[in-house]
Amino acid sequence: MKSKIIFFILFSLTALNSSCESHKSSQTLTGLDLINKEAMELISGRKVGIVTNHTAFNAEGKHLSDILYEMEDVMLTTIFAPEHGFRGEAEAGEHLSDDIDPVTGAKIYSIYGSTRKPTKEMLENVEVLIFDIQDVGARFYTYISTMGYIMEAGAENGIPVIILDRPNPLGGKVEGPILDMKWSSFVGMYPIPLRHGLTVGELAQMIKGEGWVNNTESLDLTVIKMKNWDPNMYWKATGLEWIGPSPNISNLNQVAVYPGMCLFEATNFSDGRGTDHAFEWVGAGFVQSNELIQAINQYDVKGLTIQSHEYMPVDIPGKAMNPKFKDQMIHGLALTVTDWDEFESVRFGVICLKVLLDLYPDDFLISRERWLNQLWGNETLGEMLLQNASVDEIIASYQDDLNEYRLLKNKYALYK
Repeated sequence: MKSKIIFFILFSLTALNSSCESHKSSQTLTGLDLINKEAMELISGRKVGIVTNHTAFNAEGKHLSDILYEMEDVMLTTIFAPEHGFRGEAEAGEHLSDDIDPVTGAKIYSIYGSTRKPTKEMLENVEVLIFDIQDVGARFYTYISTMGYIMEAGAENGIPVIILDRPNPLGGKVEGPILDMKWSSFVGMYPIPLRHGLTVGELAQMIKGEGWVNNTESLDLTVIKMKNWDPNMYWKATGLEWIGPSPNISNLNQVAVYPGMCLFEATNFSDGRGTDHAFEWVGAGFVQSNELIQAINQYDVKGLTIQSHEYMPVDIPGKAMNPKFKDQMIHGLALTVTDWDEFESVRFGVICLKVLLDLYPDDFLISRERWLNQLWGNETLGEMLLQNASVDEIIASYQDDLNEYRLLKNKYALYK
């Protein structure tokens, strides 16, 4: 009997260990997890500048800056901080100042504000540039614009650029119109759809391959690919810890609704800023929640639960100051994505805009028309809404361009 118990215990421990090893082997490995194997010959003996923020951790919980600082043959000299800063604590649009990192002693330069592309002077002590930032998969999320500027700076100054790839939390699915380059801005610099379906590594390859930055032919670009990831995966399948890449996107539900709900930035309708639930709580003082839900339910919205909700936007330092309807209790919606495959965030955003214009023509306003055009990527959304076009007509208006983009996307796919 005793021998049977011992055998059972040993068998259980073996099975548990095997299960743990299997889980470990199936976890997605980011470019940073593979830096020691794939990039050492590119950075060894060199002065390194990194473009990064608080999301650049490996599977063992170590930050890119600390990993490089501890390498004997690598000199971390410079840190370039994007929107929200090196530590990710600044709210959207806040301009940042330069500093010194107290841990590594590296010089920190802000490249969000008056300077968005590193200058020659900033790069004096840099021999190779590494980009490692978690993206969310939407064209107007500014980290990918920063990446483009870094690539251009590398090309112009003869500095190799290394992209440490990370998952697109929205997977490989694409939605929305292709950017018309006459509306190119920091919230959309390249002719890609609103929901682009690329990893940052794939997008970097596309930017180089299509010549979307100056001096492309001089760009020395290396992408450190991930392992155990494919475009059909969403974040929960990666086994990675989610780190909110900006103050108002702290959870994955916010990521899922963001591509559509961010369009409310151009209106007098609250996008949830001023709460801890930006983009997943939306509303206004002039709406009736149940009436709004009933109108939305006339459309075939899949993969989403919509509930009536009341909330009060307030000042939250580091997240939102002077939000719409500040200190007012407003009526609105609480959005929860239940099926990431089924839910189409851009289409849902169009539905909401259409319903609000129909229900509240005297109250709901597209208050920042130019901003809407920049976010959408062209002027057609506002024009078609004001012409009373249907949701299906708006969605159909860009499908041919989207199909062409899918072919381009396949050309630069790094993961099958």
